[in-house]
Order: sequence, then structure tokens, then C-alpha cells
Amino acid sequence: MSERDQIAQRITKQLARVADLRASAKVDPKAADARRRFRAWQSERLARTHADLLASKRFGKAASFFLSDVYGATDPANRDEEVQRAVPTMIKLLTSGGLEIVADAIELDALSEDLDAAMIAAIGRRATSLNAAAYGRAYRKVGRRADRQRQIDLIRSLGHSLDLLAHRSFVAMSLTMMRQPAKLAGLSDLHSFLERGYASFRAMPSADEFIDLVVTREQALLDSLFAGDDSLLG
Repeated sequence: MSERDQIAQRITKQLARVADLRASAKVDPKAADARRRFRAWQSERLARTHADLLASKRFGKAASFFLSDVYGATDPANRDEEVQRAVPTMIKLLTSGGLEIVADAIELDALSEDLDAAMIAAIGRRATSLNAAAYGRAYRKVGRRADRQRQIDLIRSLGHSLDLLAHRSFVAMSLTMMRQPAKLAGLSDLHSFLERGYASFRAMPSADEFIDLVVTREQALLDSLFAGDDSLLG
């Protein structure tokens, strides 16, 4: 099996994984509501942790992209469906490096959805009054430290890949040329996501400092929570 085939297989597997997780969450209205409230609380936590980056003229666009697009409280169902339809085309047109970016993004999405589901189950009835202490208890109950570390590693990898892509001159032209064909093909949400990601990283001369700040903070939070200290949750 070629490298491209292996990456394509990874993309397909992770797409199926995230689709199953989101479908399961929608079966029970109470579960869907718990998921919505949990993800909203977690989005607020991320906004508190990275408030300075969101307010920064230099890093604000990239921080907003990560918080709203890479991890957000809303359900990107349309984008998921578009990605599934676009997989055969992406495999034909994208380089192995481009496919790796897509694979990392989808794996991060699926892993976050999986860990969120485990957290919601661990929180149980306390989901209606979630606070730092309840979150910390559930976090340690779920465990899965290797998966938490994988989340951070994927954020780092994805950030550096987007940074490299954003500073290649042909990308802006390619995205502009793709806009109308994407609309005609019913892939507007996916294309808009790509354009926002490009613009947010293009706004920085280099994303190294931004990525280091995000990863260092999230790593510190992981270590703190597993050590029984919930203070970094804010």
C-alpha cells in the first residue's frame, strides 16, 4: 500500500469515527443537550486560558480560528458531510503533505469528540452545573492520558503544517480559483473553513510563537489536572 493510500485510509477511518460519535450524541435529546452545554463550557475555558491571544493583533485571527473552527461549541455537520464527499477528489489532487494536514485535522476532531463523550458520561448529573472542580474530577476519572497527549501533539503538528501552507504563494490563488467550483459542487462550508485557516495563519509572519504558547499552556493544564490541581481551569 502506497503512502497516499495509507493516508487516505486514515482519513476515511477518522471520518467514520467522528460521524458515528456525533450521530450517537443526537439519538437522545438529553445527551445532545449535555454535549452542547459541555462543549460551550469547554469553549469558554479555552477562551479564558488564551484570552491574551484572542485579544492580540498579531495572534487574534489564528486563536479565533482554533477556538471556533478547530474546536467549537457548534456542530460542523455540513462540513463533515462535505469532507466525506470530497475525499476521492482530495486523494487525486492533494500532495501527500496536504493529505496529512487533512488527516491530522480530522483525527483531532474525532479524538476531541470521543474524549468529550467520555467526559460527559463521567460528569453525569453534574453536567447541568459544571465547574472547575467537577470538570477536574471527571478528567481524572476518564484518564486516557495518552489520548490527551495525542490531542496536544496533533494541535502542534496541525499548526506547523498550516503555517507552512499559509506562506506558499500559490495557495491564495488556488483557494480563490476553487471558490466557485466548490460552491457548485456543494462544498462551500469546507472551502470557507480552508480560507479562514489560510487567512488566520497568513496574518502572522511565523506561527512558531503562537503554537508554542498554545501547546505549552495546554500541556501545563494536562499535567496540572492529572496531578489533582484544577486551578488552571480558571
